[in-house]
Amino acid sequence: MLTSEVAEGIHWLEHAHVNVYFVEQEDRVMIVDAGLPGIWPHIRAALRELGFENSVVALVLTHAHFDHVGVAAKLRTTYRLPILVHPGDAYIAAHPYRYKHELNRLTVPLRNPGSLPILGRMTLAGALTVRGVTDTLPLVPGIAGNLPGTPEIVHVPGHTAGHVALHFADRQTLIVGDALVTLNPYTGLKGPQIVSGAATADSPQALESLDRIAALPADRVLTGHGEPWLSTPADAVAIARLNGPS
Repeated sequence: MLTSEVAEGIHWLEHAHVNVYFVEQEDRVMIVDAGLPGIWPHIRAALRELGFENSVVALVLTHAHFDHVGVAAKLRTTYRLPILVHPGDAYIAAHPYRYKHELNRLTVPLRNPGSLPILGRMTLAGALTVRGVTDTLPLVPGIAGNLPGTPEIVHVPGHTAGHVALHFADRQTLIVGDALVTLNPYTGLKGPQIVSGAATADSPQALESLDRIAALPADRVLTGHGEPWLSTPADAVAIARLNGPS
């Protein structure tokens, strides 16, 4: 479902518990993350509804797990756009199932039955059939003046080695991908937290990276899974620290 203007010039599309964002500036739009394969017709419909079907300039990946790479290949072919990802995640972008994780991807959900409907919907949306993408362009930390919204790219490793957040200072908004979520797909738990070790490479590092998130001035945090957090990153980080790893 498309939520228009979840923040100034930023639109939110959720499908199968995975979030995609459209960031506009004047007559251009970029897409942040690429969901799962089943989101494809919804992305096309959202671009038509927003009036940007012929104005997509880039796909930016917060990280390269399969549920954020889903339709990246189709987006590149259809809209002839570049795909930007931190160099630390370029390999995963090409091989979206070959990523480091601390815990078994099956036993954690089995211990948390509330996750099973979430993972079931993700599976039905194509979680097992994602194509990787090569020839990505490097997304480096710093101000990305060539991208709509002029975000600051902030390296926040832990969930993956190349995970980034996008800070839109003039819009008081932070897109954090899975560095901080409000729904953990592997446990079914809601509220600010880092993702379970079933999908996180290094939980201590992910918790350490929360310091960088907390320091960013914003009044809303947009996550890779779950509802927007309509308060400061520091408030979200304080709760995530209390929740700890899972």
